Amino acid sequence: MSSSDNNKLATTALVAGGIGAAVSYYLTHKKSQAAALETSRERSSSISNLNSRTSFIFQDPEYDIGTSSASSTNDTAVLMPHSHEERMRRRIAARMAVEDENSQPRQSVTVRVPASSANCGPGYDCIGLAVDLWTEVTVTRAEKFEITAEGDGAAEMPKDDSNLLVTGVKAAYDTADKPMPPLRYHVVSRIPYARGLGSSSAAIVAGIIAGLVLAGHRLPVWGSESLLQIAATIEGHPDNVAPVIYGGFQIGIYNGTRWVTERVPCPPGTQLVMFIPEFIGKTSAARGVLSDTISRADAAFNIGRVAFLVHALAMGNLDNLKWGVQDRMHQPQRAEALYKHLYPMIKAAEEAGACCAYLSGAGPTVMALTSGASGDIFTQREKERTDFSVAKAMMQVAQTFGVKGRIVVTLASNEGARVVKVDPPFSSEYITFRDNV
Repeated sequence: MSSSDNNKLATTALVAGGIGAAVSYYLTHKKSQAAALETSRERSSSISNLNSRTSFIFQDPEYDIGTSSASSTNDTAVLMPHSHEERMRRRIAARMAVEDENSQPRQSVTVRVPASSANCGPGYDCIGLAVDLWTEVTVTRAEKFEITAEGDGAAEMPKDDSNLLVTGVKAAYDTADKPMPPLRYHVVSRIPYARGLGSSSAAIVAGIIAGLVLAGHRLPVWGSESLLQIAATIEGHPDNVAPVIYGGFQIGIYNGTRWVTERVPCPPGTQLVMFIPEFIGKTSAARGVLSDTISRADAAFNIGRVAFLVHALAMGNLDNLKWGVQDRMHQPQRAEALYKHLYPMIKAAEEAGACCAYLSGAGPTVMALTSGASGDIFTQREKERTDFSVAKAMMQVAQTFGVKGRIVVTLASNEGARVVKVDPPFSSEYITFRDNV
């Protein structure tokens, strides 16, 4: 073969190879484009599906238990972390049988309820604090009605059906749609009676809980707070009954449909130093000195103070509490008409080291908050805390004004009312509840 022929053959081979490579590249590129397009369509479809959901956080298949029609809507929606009420609704739907098995009438029940301090300065009828002073109420089925009492305020306590304890029990039986049987009540009171520490709210809540247990009736909490609805309806406002039920600092409002509450954190190390006068303070008299209207300036003053109070508690900023408890809606009027010792005692308490001080509820008790407590206070050096100096300063003011009373030092209670004894018990051979209830 000639040199010219060899050159032609080589050129042909190179051209053919180039054409083959080009065709191969074209086919491979088209295949990649098709795959990428398919992936893009899948991704778009996936994004579209995600966007159609209300959320994509904390999905829990355990709670997707609704009916077939519901499951295609609400019950398959992914829940946000704050969707506690929806989670509870779905859980309840799956466990109604267990609820029915655990609800039966009881023969006797003992309920423990805390004291409470309402208003906390500017939070008139909407903010309250559970106080670590406790009353125990035992209610037992009996042949005839009877109320006996011992402890703080036992002599002043009504012994007939006007007692709010009886009112609470009756409300529970009405809610359960059952007739109320004859009952015997015994009260061991450690909450000062009619001193602005929520003795009436404690009685109401204790009665409702006791009545529900005796009747074998349970109420929904999530999404309704049914026990709170009953108690606040009887009391007329939630500032005492909410902390009695749930413990801690509570904010309560009426949202147009029902009472709603939320907890505000209580800074650690906080102590309550309270001056409790010997004389009784009637809520009706304390409300009677208040005007039906207030000025715009006073309304703005209280709004700002409430916001400051809640912020100080939430952030643990104890220095701001003294500004947060200031008030123009009820404390000045009550101080002028009923409690001449109030503002001098507040001033003395704060100067002695209290974070703040205010009129507890409708009075006459004056409540001061102090800081620095850690562990058991009787093993802690006193100079690390201010409770003793504050108590001394408050008592000196009381003596100056000729007001007889006593100082009580305790804590805020993070726990609310609870059953401590019941017959027959809720505990069984398979499960033991706290205190073997």
